Amino acid sequence: MDPVGVAELERRLGHRFRDPARLERALTHASYANENPPTSDHERLALLGDAALGLVVAEHLFAADPGAPVGVLTPRRAELVSGERLARWAAELDLGALVRLGRGEEQTGGRRRESILATTLEALLGAIYLEAGLEGVRRVVGRLTLW
Repeated sequence: MDPVGVAELERRLGHRFRDPARLERALTHASYANENPPTSDHERLALLGDAALGLVVAEHLFAADPGAPVGVLTPRRAELVSGERLARWAAELDLGALVRLGRGEEQTGGRRRESILATTLEALLGAIYLEAGLEGVRRVVGRLTLW
């Protein structure tokens, strides 16, 4: 991993990873893991990060508009956690430069692919959740959004 890129990512996130192996896993796409066994990919971390992100966003919307019905809050939440939004945040963090990809993904523009960027960001949030709990995820999401 690029130490300068990692340091910049940590600065932008406002979170310093205590476990470099966890960060490396969060940045590892399945295509890389498949080509480099026994490397693990970031899918499990992405599942956890997706759940943490959904909860943090729902909490924020619930508190920000206490009288809003579910029919209003649900589409707002969906927009904030959409793949497009996550990919935009990931691009702002320059995750494309740090994600570990297999040769095929590398050659076909995987570093700019919305689905890869979004899943990588979710994996990072999952890693942050494991290190700093929901409060850590809240801080990072607060830095990424302008609510």
